This record gives sequence, structure tokens and C-alpha cells, in this order.
Amino acid sequence: MNLYEFSQEVKPNLPGYNTEKDDNSVLKLKDLRKTRLTLAHLNKLRIANDVRKFEHEKKLKSVAKQYQPAPDAAAAGAPAM
Repeated sequence: MNLYEFSQEVKPNLPGYNTEKDDNSVLKLKDLRKTRLTLAHLNKLRIANDVRKFEHEKKLKSVAKQYQPAPDAAAAGAPAM
């Protein structure tokens, strides 16, 4: 979960994320049947999965950049001691 998902000030309706108005199915204790999945539901799930995958790849690139080995001091032009 990302930090901006907690804040309502910063673009709460990003594509690929569910909003409260999207959830119109209220289940009760006596409901025995599963809700019917429509193509719209499947499309929202696919978009959410794509967003999650993109964010994960972005995070992996960021972590790889943070933990890459430091450049060699001689290659950086530092004088030898």
C-alpha cells in the first residue's frame, strides 16, 4: 500500500484503484450465492493487476539503483594515495 492511498487530498481516484462508489455489492449473512463477475469487474481487476505490476517493477528499479556497487575511486578521477 502506498502512502498517498491514505490521504484524501492527493488524487484519490487514480486509475487502477478502487473507490468506494465502485463497491456497490453489500453482502448479508443470509446471502448464499456468489456475486456474478461481469466483464467490467474483470477489466477493473486486470487494470489493478497492471498497476500493481508496474509499481513493483518501479520499486525494484529504485532498490537496484540504491544498492548498486559504488563506482571505483580510480575510475571516478580521484587521485591515488
